Amino acid sequence: MERDKAGVPAGKALPVTIRHLAKHYGVVKALDDVSLSIAPGEFVTLLGPSGSGKTTLLMTIAGFARPNAGSIMVGETEVVRLPPHKRDIGMVFQNYALFPHMTVGQNIAYPLRLRRIPRPEIDRRVERVLELVQLGGYGSRRVDELSGGQRQRVALARAIVFEPRILLMDEPLSALDKQLRERMQIEIRRLHDQLGTTTIAVTHDQREALTMSDRVAVLHQGCLMQFAEPRRLYERPANRFVAEFIGESSFLPVTVEGGAARYCGQVLTLAEPAREARRHLLLLRPEKLVFLNGTADPSVENRFVGRVVDAVFQGESVLLTVVLAGGDEILARLPNRQLDRGGVPAAGSEIHLGLSAEDALLIPGED
Repeated sequence: MERDKAGVPAGKALPVTIRHLAKHYGVVKALDDVSLSIAPGEFVTLLGPSGSGKTTLLMTIAGFARPNAGSIMVGETEVVRLPPHKRDIGMVFQNYALFPHMTVGQNIAYPLRLRRIPRPEIDRRVERVLELVQLGGYGSRRVDELSGGQRQRVALARAIVFEPRILLMDEPLSALDKQLRERMQIEIRRLHDQLGTTTIAVTHDQREALTMSDRVAVLHQGCLMQFAEPRRLYERPANRFVAEFIGESSFLPVTVEGGAARYCGQVLTLAEPAREARRHLLLLRPEKLVFLNGTADPSVENRFVGRVVDAVFQGESVLLTVVLAGGDEILARLPNRQLDRGGVPAAGSEIHLGLSAEDALLIPGED
């Protein structure tokens, strides 16, 4: 088999195409007509709250759950009716599922032994993959002698050692503390870039999804809300659910008449033309708001006046709760450097905030 300079199999990545997938548990629709097209070598994360269907979708791809309807293609092969062990898919489970009575090397070698790979080839592959996950020399260690981060690396090594076509990960970092979890996000992304394997992960952590993924599929109540690159997902959410689930957000009710969008009579300058519709909401990301402090700023087209309700110091920034003249409450996250001259506005004080047209986005309102 042809290999690249890192010793990784070349041309192994395959696309995954999911069409109109449905999974029902009685009257509960765990998946409701979900369709996704994942490119070869892409890193995709399934993101959503508990009960959104993300784990059910991953389990149908893995073969541990049979959908009621729909298609799952891996390359040119329909796999819906194939058992898990015939799908050639690597899996990293939430609890790692390592064998405590085996050494690190024996754990990693297990899927190769099942495939009756010759012993010299097993030893070579185990040694190579240990170096790949930065655990060289750990093959003889007992699993209970490892840290949480090291166990996670062993689980990854076991999942990739047999060179699967697809790598699936179910909440792989949930058992780690915050600092280690953030470091492992970078490590997993580095490993993916080296291997080039098509990877599908599940998480409920928005920052984790944005950090690791080429694209993110946001699910809610079994339905696909949006499938897009991390930046587009954050900057241009398709609806209120995505906007609220990805990052902090506030919303203002907007009317659109004759192509002009207005909030409390004030005409707004927008990033994109407003379409006539029954209801619109202006999405406000707290960090996009600028503290004007009564001064003019030609780079900020939209201005809002309100009163400070609360101010919370959060290190590099201050999170303000502000009630606008129209009675709507919004959040504004202001860097400390913006507040150096005038200080943090006191509760009850008037505040002037700006929003550039580039950051002014309308999303569909609720009927």
